[in-house]
Amino acid sequence: MADLVNEIRDHQFRYYVLDKPIIPDADFDQLWQRLLKLESSNPEFCDPNSPTLEVGGGFATHFQQRDHIEKMMSLDNVFDEDELNSWFERIAKESTGNSWLCEVKVDGLAINLLYEDGKLSYALTRGNGATGEDVTLNIKTIKSVPHQLIGKNIPKLLEVRGEVFFPVAKFNEINEALEESGKTPFANPRNAAAGSLRQKDPRITASRPLDVVLHGVGAVDGAKFESQSSAYATLKSWGLPISNRYQVVKSKADVAEFIEFYLKHRHDVEHEIDGIVIKVNEREIQNALGFTSRAPKWAIAYKYPPEEVTTKLLDIKVSVGRTGRVTPFGFMEPVRVAGSTVTNATLHNAQEVTRKGILIGDVVILRKAGDVIPEILGPVIEKRSGNERAFEMPTNCPDCGSTLRAMSEGDIDIRCPNSQSCPAQLRERIYYIGSRAALDIDVLGYEAANALLEDKLIEDESAIFSLTISDLKKSKFFIKKDGEIGANAEKLIAALEGAKARPLWRILVALSIRHVGPTAAQALANRFGNIADIERATLEELSDIDGVGGVIAQSIKEWFSEKWHRNIVIKWEKSGVLMIDAVTEKLPQTLAGLTIVVTGSLINFTRDGVAEAITSRGGKSAASISKNTDYLVVGDAPGSKFQKAQELGVPVLDESRFKQLLESGPTGL
Repeated sequence: MADLVNEIRDHQFRYYVLDKPIIPDADFDQLWQRLLKLESSNPEFCDPNSPTLEVGGGFATHFQQRDHIEKMMSLDNVFDEDELNSWFERIAKESTGNSWLCEVKVDGLAINLLYEDGKLSYALTRGNGATGEDVTLNIKTIKSVPHQLIGKNIPKLLEVRGEVFFPVAKFNEINEALEESGKTPFANPRNAAAGSLRQKDPRITASRPLDVVLHGVGAVDGAKFESQSSAYATLKSWGLPISNRYQVVKSKADVAEFIEFYLKHRHDVEHEIDGIVIKVNEREIQNALGFTSRAPKWAIAYKYPPEEVTTKLLDIKVSVGRTGRVTPFGFMEPVRVAGSTVTNATLHNAQEVTRKGILIGDVVILRKAGDVIPEILGPVIEKRSGNERAFEMPTNCPDCGSTLRAMSEGDIDIRCPNSQSCPAQLRERIYYIGSRAALDIDVLGYEAANALLEDKLIEDESAIFSLTISDLKKSKFFIKKDGEIGANAEKLIAALEGAKARPLWRILVALSIRHVGPTAAQALANRFGNIADIERATLEELSDIDGVGGVIAQSIKEWFSEKWHRNIVIKWEKSGVLMIDAVTEKLPQTLAGLTIVVTGSLINFTRDGVAEAITSRGGKSAASISKNTDYLVVGDAPGSKFQKAQELGVPVLDESRFKQLLESGPTGL
């Protein structure tokens, strides 16, 4: 127990003061839970200064220290349905008939704002719960924090609590800029927020796109709130930043539904979340339930499965992609993260391995956010034994033996130049043809692609649309144990036939032309309407297309200069693949000249389907909001794009009005 107390205090210091944690939150939670269980079983050995009896944290010494008027508490956590039900049962023993306020748990830096006569007097970090760091000047640089409250009945004194966060979209942008300039990127948005807020020079903080969301009230003089939800409404009327991501519900089933919704949509939120907070809504009942020494009894945090864990890096291997790019990846001891077991994680390129200081044999921090490919963030240097070794990038392709090289000056990636016959590149290209990003052929998965090549049914992708049932009978993958043709064979032939009529932009994506993704492919299809004109276009004509540019234009010209590439196009066309944009010719161009952005989940459109609906009617499907955006289409769980659209005055459409726009154009709205 003494060892655990010391270990937890060390991690708290690294997390709250240095902003440089060496273990993921999930590992810290496990240490905390273990100490709680030991203290519960052995109360006679409890340390009176145990961190479980305090609000965890600390403060950096270069900021002035101030006391909170009312103690700033932490939250107790639960990790599964049984633990949550136990908490509900404890509440039921002392209170019945109450409602619940559910809200997302922002993964940011806790903050306390004090307003006196409506004016912001100071802002403090949580610190140790009683005393925090004065970061008033830095907080005042955040646009969403009012320096003066507005509205009626403003109290004489008001403490409000919340989280400072770094919006995910802005975090990704700033990290890309740091990497391009050769600087070390932030580990995660929470660290970015903490580091930005604790700058000695407020001008640096002002340059960072920080934001704040408030979710609690401390000391109050001159106002009374009947419920948590009415407090939020009042705070919002005074100009304070309150999240819309909360809901008042009546039953445990409704709470479970809220938890499940944000588990599915946690990456649609503008900031990172690590769970859901459930609070008794009625303030009178909150007061009756009271507090422990560190947390309110009337609130609990339901923590989602961790997205950052530690595991041992057993080896670093390389894979060869469809365009020949050779990518290092970590092979690790199996570990469960974000709901799935992971053994492999990307390392991007050799320079990235060096920059992160990763050695084979390291204990590493692994991150997997939703459907994103798992990524190794870095090593835990303190856990090195001295037996670790450096990774050396191979000089030859592991699949075909070709000498690896950079394909152009300044290219940090090395590639296998044997694009025509390298088995790995062939396999990846054929698999990619069937992916959702390209022609969306469900049956053409990785195993099917491998079988087609290994059983020599095709030599490359040029013959994919010429396959017949008779061909597939030659492969064990496509026949049943009794020797009869399998259902997967018939499904594949039918799916290939249907894919022949896909829009031209999808055909372009399926060809695996380097740098040509959906956006560039749609721009090319809209401009030329057929593949023959794309092949004949000059470098200047291609470069001038919005969404293409010089690099992609050069890549297109180089691709068509290869005879075997042109042979793929010829064979596909002979097999009946449409090489003209027939869809565009049939549909009225109701969106001609319009730029449209879509955010959130739509009921009647997939992500690819909505982009196709826009471009096939002459519009441009853009990824980000700007002053040139004509409309924002909003579905369920919209992210930060909705707020930005409001700031820029961009018209916002729901799915119903979007359908009207597709049918009749702007005049039909």
